[in-house]
Amino acid sequence: MLVHYEGYLEKDGSLFHSTKSELIDGVGVVIEVIREGFPGAWQGSSHKHNNGQPIWFTLGILEALKGWDQGLKGMCVGEKRKLIIPPALGYGKEGKGKIPPESTLIFNIDLLEIRNGPRSHESFQEMDLNDDWKLSKHEVKVYLKKEFEKHGAVVNESHHDALVEDIFDKEDEDKDGFISAREFTYVHDEL
Repeated sequence: MLVHYEGYLEKDGSLFHSTKSELIDGVGVVIEVIREGFPGAWQGSSHKHNNGQPIWFTLGILEALKGWDQGLKGMCVGEKRKLIIPPALGYGKEGKGKIPPESTLIFNIDLLEIRNGPRSHESFQEMDLNDDWKLSKHEVKVYLKKEFEKHGAVVNESHHDALVEDIFDKEDEDKDGFISAREFTYVHDEL
């Protein structure tokens, strides 16, 4: 999903994050964005956002807050939606960055574009045998074997090992030995 959004704290209405450029007296001003305020995978260090550009994220793979995953289902391109996210579906008891613990969050979200990924969330879940939201080499190898057997192909251990190594060389971007749900979004003929 490609979205523009603004995030506010319910308690005082203060803006903690925005992807939009605001107009002040007719002059465009880019709001500085702190990545810690963004829901999900892009949390971390301070970062000035891409000159008011919208952001891409994948719904349903824990890349956003749970409240986003639930609240944006069924949204259509061009739709604007206001989400009120309770702490349990947001940053909870810990808070995050500028967001205090136990904060209810308000997001105004504009959906600009939807793209179907080359592989589905369901495929990832099928491969993720231990439900830890990352794929190990063993999990990928097990999946490849099942796919080969399902299509009547001969299972060749050394061939599967080479395929798995090739997949991880290309897709394990952070070289941590796992393919995360985010890294999984790229196309592979092997899978």
